[in-house]
Amino acid sequence: MADAGPQALCAREPRVPAERLVAEMVPPPRFDSVRFDTYNPDPAQPSQSEAVTVLSGFAAGLGGAHASGAGKKRWFSKKPAAPAGPRGVYLDGGYGVGKTHLLASLWHATPAEPALKAFGTFVELTNLVGALGFQQTVQTLGGHRLLCIDEFELDDPGDTVLVSSLLSRLVEQGVALAATSNTLPGKLGEGRFAAADFLREIQGLSAHFRPLRIDGQDYRHRGLPEAPAPFSDEQVAKAAYATDGASLDDFPGLLEHLARVHPSRYGALTDGITAVCLTDVGPVPDQSTALRLVVLADRLYDREVPVLASGVPFDRLFSDDMLNGGYRKKYFRAISRLTALARDAKPLVSQ
Repeated sequence: MADAGPQALCAREPRVPAERLVAEMVPPPRFDSVRFDTYNPDPAQPSQSEAVTVLSGFAAGLGGAHASGAGKKRWFSKKPAAPAGPRGVYLDGGYGVGKTHLLASLWHATPAEPALKAFGTFVELTNLVGALGFQQTVQTLGGHRLLCIDEFELDDPGDTVLVSSLLSRLVEQGVALAATSNTLPGKLGEGRFAAADFLREIQGLSAHFRPLRIDGQDYRHRGLPEAPAPFSDEQVAKAAYATDGASLDDFPGLLEHLARVHPSRYGALTDGITAVCLTDVGPVPDQSTALRLVVLADRLYDREVPVLASGVPFDRLFSDDMLNGGYRKKYFRAISRLTALARDAKPLVSQ
């Protein structure tokens, strides 16, 4: 048995200084070691292999640019001339086709010091603007060689305009861009946000992006078994007490706690946690709660924290109305990621 009892996420109220938000704009732990040569293209989807080739060339093309900080020499100065062609790429594809793997690989492959490259989700970028202010964010990121934005969220027009304005300023300073995006409300289609819609939403920035389509099925379920059935409350509690660094929470209580913690702090909420154990998992009661759970699922997945649960299976968390609504892509991504983490947690029960 573990020397001490499990922790409770509900007992944590993290405070995250702005400096940490900047320092943590790197690929999350799950993608620390990914590279283009560790991406496993589906042989039935040639666009996946093509994406690796195009992105590798894009990264190599950034090697001649110089970006050493705001107010210093910039890419678009007359000497040297800026490289020709779009200075951004947009990875267009459904969830689970490896877009984040490729985006992180691009970050790693770009020949620049880590301090001159930034990687974060759309939410993390808006949180950075909120913490630093618009002008300070421009100054902080303006000397960067590359900014990667994962899960560009286009369901809030105000945030879309804010980030589009920020990116316009960064492009003026020579920062290269790479992005993936989420679906707008009402854009059901294939469960993805199409490149044409993305480029229309960012309006003046569209000329700076080259759309790169990546076809395929969710790799997390490609040839893998179905998600394991939930365990009993007793099994989950026993595993929590037997696992050093595990947390143990009642699911309804955790959902209430998430409402009191800003989503920008969900990563800090899980600091040091080796496994999340949840009892009494049930359907999420409303959309606001569901969207908070999506953010938590993303942070747990990024950090490779297994999730052991009792109650209903993760594919029953969200109602049919939610799964058929404008945020459906986010919910399906959360189900996919929680299912993967549930598989990772299965060995904890046999300890």
